[in-house]
Amino acid sequence: MNLLKNIFRIFWRAWFYGWVFFSILAALPLLIILISNDKFYKTFFKVAILWGETILFVMGFKPVVTSEEEIIPDKSYMYIANHTSLVDVMLMLAVMKNPAVFVGKKELIKLPVFGYVFRKTSIYVDRSNEKSRREVYVRAQEKLNRGLSIVIFPEGLVPHEDVILSEFKNGAFRLAIEHQIPIIPMTFYDGKKRFSWTFFSGWPGNMRVKIHKFLQTDRLTLEDMENLKQQAYNIIYNELVNDMKHEK
Repeated sequence: MNLLKNIFRIFWRAWFYGWVFFSILAALPLLIILISNDKFYKTFFKVAILWGETILFVMGFKPVVTSEEEIIPDKSYMYIANHTSLVDVMLMLAVMKNPAVFVGKKELIKLPVFGYVFRKTSIYVDRSNEKSRREVYVRAQEKLNRGLSIVIFPEGLVPHEDVILSEFKNGAFRLAIEHQIPIIPMTFYDGKKRFSWTFFSGWPGNMRVKIHKFLQTDRLTLEDMENLKQQAYNIIYNELVNDMKHEK
């Protein structure tokens, strides 16, 4: 039985990479037009949502979302979530209701096809370069001034599978305070077991997401950043731990 499952997983993962690569390649002429001018970004984002939902569907993943507070369309937010797998971006796209810009590591721009689109539509950062980190705030300001939201996975990288939740970096919380926008913490429960970095693992199924009560930044200053970051961390960490207890 395990042999049959692993054979399935080989083709299933190849199916994923094929869909990601060739779907972007097929849409590239349209994408080039949509990313050529900022005024087309909201249309581009609708295409991105459709792309994310399609990838989830063809992989047999079904988003199941519960929410403690409603997201208001056309309002700027800081979206954060635990980073669990390669499908986190698609899952986030399927959950969000308003146009947003992802902040991600510079290495992503080196990926074929996807990297080109990412470079044109997202904010990328070289975490080893202080100047690059500073530029993130300038570019984020430009996006927020246009009424967009920001998406950051505050762990930075996908942690090892044994790690429940890595320490959060400051960027998302500093930006949220400086621009006085609410933070929307989300818990992604199933990414590691559905599609982790371990090759012979994963399986189609539900991808549960919980949208927690928003963290307000009104009247907060940078002196409050550590407390805000810890509050967000505790919300997601406790949710993951409680879910693990219920599964046992």
